[in-house]
Amino acid sequence: MSAYYPPRFKESKFHCIYCGVFANQGWGQLTLTNGNMTDFRYSRCAHCEKSSYWYKELMIVPSEAPVPPHHPDFPPACINEYNEARDIVARSPRAAAALLRLCVQKLMIELGEKGKSINDDIGSLVAKGLPPEVQQALDYCRVIGNNAVHPGEIELSDKPEITFSLFEMLNFIVEDRISRPKRIATLYKILPEGALQAVTNRDNK
Repeated sequence: MSAYYPPRFKESKFHCIYCGVFANQGWGQLTLTNGNMTDFRYSRCAHCEKSSYWYKELMIVPSEAPVPPHHPDFPPACINEYNEARDIVARSPRAAAALLRLCVQKLMIELGEKGKSINDDIGSLVAKGLPPEVQQALDYCRVIGNNAVHPGEIELSDKPEITFSLFEMLNFIVEDRISRPKRIATLYKILPEGALQAVTNRDNK
């Protein structure tokens, strides 16, 4: 996936919270009917033309989400938890991390595992040849998610950026385990039938 640039106060470009497009943002200030200026400002996306409203450098409508949207290939069964976590992460990093833990558990089922114990499922994937960097991403999500549900050594309320990183990790996992194999399979299918049969014959020797 390409880099994600979250909404930032007074920035001329960022990924729109509505349409997800990296687009120019026009800024304006809200005024009272008597002409007096307020502390409220708005940014308008040049792509979808929808406006976000800010108060003293904080996006208030819609709720601020300084994290990327879900990957286009995110399994439908996991999207609700991801989006709900994205909606509340600025207000409650701990609650968002707990939701993402559930998201990881559902993702395990999509990857062919049981979905009962995340730790056991990761171990099963490792035994099947899971690349170390994906194992580390999954364990990162597992450990941080567990700290959100049970008392642990990491205080997410004091370090919200840790929860923010979970969204990036989940998108990375989906890219590696779902999107990349799908793209390779699509390209492989365009090979001539004779070439595919030759590969099959070679591998059956």
